[in-house]
Amino acid sequence: MDLRSDTVTQPSPAMRQAMAAARVGDDVIDRDPTVQELEERTAALVGQEAGLFVPSGSMSNLLALMTSLGRGDRFLAPRHAHVLTHELGTAAWIGGGIPLELPWSHAPGVPSVADIEAVAAEESRRPAYYELITRLVCLENTHNHGGGHIVGWQLANQLSDAAHAAGWRVHLDGARLWHAAAAQSVSPARAAGNADSVTVCFSKGLGAPVGSMLCSSREFIDRAWRWRKALGGGMRQAGVLAAAALVALDEELPRIDEDRLRAARLVRALRQSGLEADEPATNIVLVRPAPGDGFTAEALARAWNEAGVGCLTMGPAVRLVTHRDIDDQSLADAIDLLTTATNTLRHATGVPRL
Repeated sequence: MDLRSDTVTQPSPAMRQAMAAARVGDDVIDRDPTVQELEERTAALVGQEAGLFVPSGSMSNLLALMTSLGRGDRFLAPRHAHVLTHELGTAAWIGGGIPLELPWSHAPGVPSVADIEAVAAEESRRPAYYELITRLVCLENTHNHGGGHIVGWQLANQLSDAAHAAGWRVHLDGARLWHAAAAQSVSPARAAGNADSVTVCFSKGLGAPVGSMLCSSREFIDRAWRWRKALGGGMRQAGVLAAAALVALDEELPRIDEDRLRAARLVRALRQSGLEADEPATNIVLVRPAPGDGFTAEALARAWNEAGVGCLTMGPAVRLVTHRDIDDQSLADAIDLLTTATNTLRHATGVPRL
């Protein structure tokens, strides 16, 4: 049972059938009809005018930065944001942006309005022409390193309003925006707040094999389309991929909150086994050994992987992610394996078994 990520899912039979039967064209020359359908539908879902289909969320975020920033412009992002720590530094290396980390003042992975206003106030007082100029705020919803924490839609609006008041654009890395919306019982458009551009991912949570979407105004997407070509992201008969993403929207979006409920069930079981685990906001679970356990997160992850449950370490915690390929029975089996492996590890380190 693989709980390393919600990117490990297998395409459903319906996705495979749709891929085989997809209407396709040359998306670089005169567009692909299935890609266009996906772009229009996704843009409407997140409350934007237009969309641009890309191979990955990393490319989508980079396109947003390249379209929003001039070389040497500064952008703000929460500490451990994906655009800062998981994209090879391309925001600066290729995009030419200079990052400034925002603290997690409001919640894990979430800055406060005051954080943005403080940077804006400091910048407004600087008279020197050689100082950095901020152009963009990047938010992440849900925040991966924050344990899948949600930026509530009301706070998302307030953060965007604070950035706009300073004259800055807002880009939302909403790779798992679907989960944030479902957990709040709101539409993806509302969960996205007042962001000027939004990235969503079809292979995280929705189970499609590949693909993300950058959504924004039509003018912004027209410029991002040129940057996509520059990065080699122009795909030809990409309708075979877009077809799977369309099925994912139909099949998986209505059921996606089941992942959060299973994550909560997993946390309850792990707490009963004596481990420390944060209450999950969505489908990401962060687990830590109890202070008296005598072993590290790395040792715990190794024991769990050897027991047959895939997991990853994330700082001082072990990360488990529920997804569409883990049903109730699979989760029950995983809990049994995790509990047994934890007790075996405790026995090996001389800690009483629970």
